[in-house]
Amino acid sequence: MLDENLARIRAHRNNIHRYRRLLKTRLSELERHFVERRLAEEQSALDGLTAATFPIGFRAAGAPANAAGMAQ
Repeated sequence: MLDENLARIRAHRNNIHRYRRLLKTRLSELERHFVERRLAEEQSALDGLTAATFPIGFRAAGAPANAAGMAQ
């Protein structure tokens, strides 16, 4: 199960990187909106899967809670 989730996390991260690269290119407004929507969907899916796979949040020493993406 963990291996499957890690593979899914990797796939979402790859897609996010791909969409970010695409946004740096010349796109029509329609294409840009599509890519931005897909990027948001991939980021949301990644966040949910990451939270489910690693339910305990870790913070770097001295880092504020919200810097690690955690609510205070």
